[in-house]
Amino acid sequence: MAWVLKFFVSSVGRKLLMAGTGLCFVLFLTTHLAGNLLLYRGGDVFNAYAARLHSLGPLLTIFELGLLALALVHVVFGLWLFYENDRARPVKYAVKKSGGGQTWGSATMPYTGVLMLAFVIYHLIRFHFVDKTNIPIYEIVKAAFQNSFEVALYVAAMGVVALHVSHGFWSAFQTLGAHHTKYTPIIKAAGLIFSMVVGIGFGFIPIYMRLL
Repeated sequence: MAWVLKFFVSSVGRKLLMAGTGLCFVLFLTTHLAGNLLLYRGGDVFNAYAARLHSLGPLLTIFELGLLALALVHVVFGLWLFYENDRARPVKYAVKKSGGGQTWGSATMPYTGVLMLAFVIYHLIRFHFVDKTNIPIYEIVKAAFQNSFEVALYVAAMGVVALHVSHGFWSAFQTLGAHHTKYTPIIKAAGLIFSMVVGIGFGFIPIYMRLL
């Protein structure tokens, strides 16, 4: 088993872990967005959906702990790789060129990642760890987004998520070996479309709730 640990702490292994955990979060974002879109159907439907999730009991807890583990791996190894890459080039260039196909998404990955982590912690405190005994989750969400600052915060955060995903999506596939002159443009386009769906899909919800 020692060779397994040695592999996953190597540069290649860490990149593979980053790619694998990143794609897991792509799946999570897809299912989470599908569930959140039920907010458009009103309180009864969304509260029923939330109740079905909580009825899973231990299974939901295991799923949440799994997400936490994936998040820790993704964040820790991502910052580790960023630190090593930054240390390997101690002398900064006077002019930073955007050669090699660099995009805003790729250039800001570690920073958007940290911002996303901070937002997720805030989001969990705001909606997950609140007392839902007497107030249904739909009403909690609706009340939260009557605050214009919260709406602006969530819309901005979804912009950060979209920027992060726009590069992370195709980068994960590239790391896993799906890199070809024929298919890479398709994967990049799919990543851009997915990032826009995530950004707009999640970002419009607080605006909609504010207008109710």
